[in-house]
This record gives sequence, structure tokens and C-alpha cells, in this order.
Amino acid sequence: MLKRETLFLKIAVFLMGLPVLSLCILVVPRVAIKAAQHFPKTTLFAVIVVYATAIAYFIALYTTIKLLSYIDQNIAFSERSVKALITIKYCAIIISSLYVVAMPMIYYVAEVDDAPGLIIIGMVIIFASFIVAVFAAVLQKLLKNAIDIKSENDLTV
Repeated sequence: MLKRETLFLKIAVFLMGLPVLSLCILVVPRVAIKAAQHFPKTTLFAVIVVYATAIAYFIALYTTIKLLSYIDQNIAFSERSVKALITIKYCAIIISSLYVVAMPMIYYVAEVDDAPGLIIIGMVIIFASFIVAVFAAVLQKLLKNAIDIKSENDLTV
């Protein structure tokens, strides 16, 4: 039963990566070419931020799949799982930091293009990735404490 649940989660994680991959391959280059005509100074920076975000996102997704495979192998309470959560936390912090740095550029583009929704999208990305980072940090601490308690109990028996 457990492997079926983690299989569903692995498929869900894989499906979460497909839209981002297709955006990075199909949409971002086209938008960058068109944006370079109107915003030549900021386009390269925006493309770098988008692809750096995508790299961190895919690293987090890959680490999530590894974490689910640890659950399948019945080694969820291990240092590997803690390291996976640390990696996910750092990826989320990187994504949030990239968009915090990019917010002045997003604000500039939103002002020039008269599109206030861009600012909201940037803020949603910042806060969503920050929430993921905090959640991963909390899970990391809980898992570390559970591992410590388990090792103490193994030593006393």
C-alpha cells in the first residue's frame, strides 16, 4: 500500500516538472526575444533569473523523488532524508532570494508596461518558496529529533 502512495506522489512530482520544463524550452526564449526589443537592459537578467529558478526547482523535485524512494526503501528515518530536506530548503531559499533580487526589475517592467499583476506574481513566488523553505526546515528538525530519539532507544535496548 505504501509503495502505491509514493508512486502517486512520484508521478505528481514528475507532472509538476513538465509545465516548467515546457515553459523553459518553448515560452521563455520566445518571450525573451520579444522582450529584448522593449527592455534590452533587463531581458538578459530576467532570463538568467528564470533559468536559475528552474534549475533550483528541478533540483528540489529530484530531491523530493529521492526522498520518496527512501520512504519506499523503509529508510525514511535516516541522515539521507535529513540531507534531502536540507537540499529542498536551500533550493526554496535560492528561488525566494532570486525573486527578491529581481523585484525591482519586475516593478520597473510592471510600471512601464502598466501591468500590476507582475508584481503580485513575483510576490506569490517569493512567499510560496519561503513557505516551502520554512516547512522543509521544520520537517528537517522534526526528522532529526526523531532520528536522535530512535538512536538513543536503540542504544538502551
